[in-house]
Amino acid sequence: MAKPRSDNGVAPIALTSFALRNWEPGTSGTRIVGIEPEALVTQCNAAMKNGASLVPGYAPFCKHLFLKNTSPTRCGFAKITDENRSLLRSGYEARREGELAVLGRWFEDIDATVAEWLDVILYSHDQLMREAEDFPEDVAECEWGIVSILGTLVAAEPPMPPITQLRNALGPAEGGSGIAIDPVAYEKAVAFWQDHAPVRMLPV
Repeated sequence: MAKPRSDNGVAPIALTSFALRNWEPGTSGTRIVGIEPEALVTQCNAAMKNGASLVPGYAPFCKHLFLKNTSPTRCGFAKITDENRSLLRSGYEARREGELAVLGRWFEDIDATVAEWLDVILYSHDQLMREAEDFPEDVAECEWGIVSILGTLVAAEPPMPPITQLRNALGPAEGGSGIAIDPVAYEKAVAFWQDHAPVRMLPV
């Protein structure tokens, strides 16, 4: 089946190779199960064709598309409690080769709640091209590229983790987007992530 096309003949939404980490075993955050990458792209483009709205993100080049989750994919984060606090892990990691490793923390192999929604995070084609100058990637002909997917319980974006905001402020050469920190958004993120952590499902 052909993908939905915008009026200029370009597919509205395509998948970036960076987003494929959402399907990798052991990924920190949302691991997509029960949906193949191309099937997710098809769902996104079908939603766009049927009039779905793109929700503004943290910068003009960033949008969110919320899809109702019909798969076993679990929420990408969980609330920290006295019962699960001992399952928190931490370490320095880079998301891809060439990025600076930063300190993070996560739950390891806990039973997170099945996600109600998939928050599909999109970057504009122009932004993808700018970032490809520092991290070479074949950028598909599209209007928007999927850069990440987050399983959530509500159709709303959770605050961007503080460490991600810091990385973005460093600029594309360090794996960020070059967007300066918004103090209000940063404090909101600190308040949320003080009590939550990403969930990492171990390979089976």
